[in-house]
Amino acid sequence: MDLHRRLITGLSTEDPMEATAPLRESAARRLARSDLDAVVAIDALLEGQTRRTYFERRLASALREPEMHLQFAIDDADGLAGYILARVLEGEFGRASPGVRLETIGVRPDAKGHHLGRRLLDGLADGAKRRGIGDLRTAARWNDHAMLRWLDEHGFTLAPNLVVDRVLDATAIDAPIDRAVTLEAGHGPGHEIDYGLPEGNDFERLARDTCDVRAMQTADLPEIVRIDRAITGRDRSTYIGRKLTEAMHESGMRVSLAARLDGAIVGFVMARADLGDFGRTDPTAVVDTIGVDPEYAHRGVGHALFSQLFLNLGALRIERVETVVAPQDLGLLGFLYGVGFAPSQRLAFVRPLG
Repeated sequence: MDLHRRLITGLSTEDPMEATAPLRESAARRLARSDLDAVVAIDALLEGQTRRTYFERRLASALREPEMHLQFAIDDADGLAGYILARVLEGEFGRASPGVRLETIGVRPDAKGHHLGRRLLDGLADGAKRRGIGDLRTAARWNDHAMLRWLDEHGFTLAPNLVVDRVLDATAIDAPIDRAVTLEAGHGPGHEIDYGLPEGNDFERLARDTCDVRAMQTADLPEIVRIDRAITGRDRSTYIGRKLTEAMHESGMRVSLAARLDGAIVGFVMARADLGDFGRTDPTAVVDTIGVDPEYAHRGVGHALFSQLFLNLGALRIERVETVVAPQDLGLLGFLYGVGFAPSQRLAFVRPLG
């Protein structure tokens, strides 16, 4: 999409001398419920389509859990001139320390020329630092040259993590079964994942038939926390509980599954399906947490979870699924490549907050 219609992460091709709307030199303020219509209108101008549902969900989630969101706005004489939306990362992708993921930023086209992207980003950085958060994260396509230039100018560098994704087509439902992985138990991302060898007859049936995979329930929380603690060595009950609450309240955007075998919960996966993050216009889901009980390694649980996840996401009309992996997690990368993931056209970026 042309940059004159799109302003994701504050990008613009304007001449600084082209300023049209007078802008008050006010600091970024908290985005409010009353800003929704203006945000949707600006985004529609930039994207050429309305994404009201996306912003409604974001604002509703921020009102419900303000500690997990950082959302700011800047006004000018004509009203809302720009906005920035970000969410706090806790245990996603195996993280051991909190971070902030910048997801969407937009500036009203006639308010260009006042460095609003920088001012909004500075407001976000200040808010993150006040919470003791050490870095900002975001992502961009490798060939979005204007965006990459803007990220470079504002202190972002390539993150060490790899973004991998796969298209959800007909083959996504019948995902292949777990391959052998050389990764030692407990050494996945954030010590979260251990995938293993298949059972002898796994190739004769669908991956999701290996065990019973169904939507997580509130009653599953203690067992999910137990598995996560066994893998990570940390008590992340608050994080897991929050993700489960999201799944209960936001069933249209979060898919959380639990795998059962021998009458016990033996694994889980959590993914978020959304339209709008990082300027995406195609429906994409992000897998942020997965765990398999070490006692049930080498039983095909990982593939069963992913096979059912693909099925559920397909029913939601999701077209693509992605996740982030540390480059040293070769076992996990091998597993993901085995179920159809490949290097994404998107790159991960980080900006340390000193």
